[in-house]
Amino acid sequence: QLQLVESGGGLVQPGGSLRLSCAASGSTLDYYAIGWFRQAPGKEREGVSCISSSGGSTNYADSVKGRFTISRNNAKNTVYLQMNSLKPEDTAVYYCAAGLDCGLGLSEYDYWGQGTQVTVSS
Repeated sequence: QLQLVESGGGLVQPGGSLRLSCAASGSTLDYYAIGWFRQAPGKEREGVSCISSSGGSTNYADSVKGRFTISRNNAKNTVYLQMNSLKPEDTAVYYCAAGLDCGLGLSEYDYWGQGTQVTVSS
């Protein structure tokens, strides 16, 4: 059974950077697309970015394009989300998820991590 664990969240000032990690255990990530999602208080969970199993295809929500970069290291069974130029509106719990196709819809993913909190505040 594939298990995902996110890490790297924390408190950062506006304009700062964080790198989130999504580490897998129980199975290889080689055959899975990985998505990053976030959920702010009182809001629905939304897709942020995804990367195909090979890493050759990526997708980003308009709100993070040019600021966030997704990447993967299959040898380490880990996917990363580099977040730069962070804004207060990026504050949320961030989740990674594994599925067969790279997309920003929740229903495309079968396995979910427990989430990591990102807070952007001065």
